[in-house]
Amino acid sequence: MIAIVTDDRRSKLLEIVQRKGFASLPELVTELAVSESTIRRDLAHLEQVGVAKRTHGGVFYTGPTPQLAHFRQRQSAEWDRKKAIAAAAAQLIEDGDTVLLDGGSTTYELAQHLVGRPLQVVTNSLPVANLFSGSAESDLVVIGGYVHNRSGALLGEYACQVLKSIHVRRSVMSSAGITAQGLFNSNQLLVATQRAMIYCAEEVLVVADSTKFGHHSLAHLCPLSAVQKFVVDSDLPAEWREQITAAGCELVLAEMETTTLVESSTN
Repeated sequence: MIAIVTDDRRSKLLEIVQRKGFASLPELVTELAVSESTIRRDLAHLEQVGVAKRTHGGVFYTGPTPQLAHFRQRQSAEWDRKKAIAAAAAQLIEDGDTVLLDGGSTTYELAQHLVGRPLQVVTNSLPVANLFSGSAESDLVVIGGYVHNRSGALLGEYACQVLKSIHVRRSVMSSAGITAQGLFNSNQLLVATQRAMIYCAEEVLVVADSTKFGHHSLAHLCPLSAVQKFVVDSDLPAEWREQITAAGCELVLAEMETTTLVESSTN
């Protein structure tokens, strides 16, 4: 591979880091066909302009919302729901909490509301970790594991082992599908990691937009009763509101127009 000129190389470097959320030095050297010292100089430049943060062995993306497939906006109405849910969920997190945030796109929106607050944040999400890495107000613990390229989430046996050794006040999780049988997600490694997140938490809080209800996904995560609180947009149909509260869960509805907490009910 022929080395490219500085500006083009840095643009390509930023594209790689932005897409992945985190990139290691060896993979950047291979991808761009330049020396490690050149990569280090380019990373120093990206860090100076505020779009990357160097760390041991690689670099995090710290620019605008990461362009990972998991985070791409598919339709504006759905993104409005996610933003409303995130704003409502942020009101349920108390200063001083130890809160575990998973790698979902709605959870990422919530994380943006929490930056700057006095919290101990535990996460398996590289994009979420980026948000808190420069925050003096929050303590940050990053769970290791296999990096899922679509979402930048750290998954697998190592992540599960770490999660089983800690305790958090609240776990905030997402779901690809929710039915009467419970929560589902699209990846077996993700489901195993989320089960460990449930295990280590006093309270499980699920953030999910109303389009996820009534749909299955590949792997069953847990029954509805394993969740203490659901935060959903106010488009959730009445039958699902009843089913959630009948399972003994608290339901919090977020209004899309005002992104405020409009209803809280429990069985």
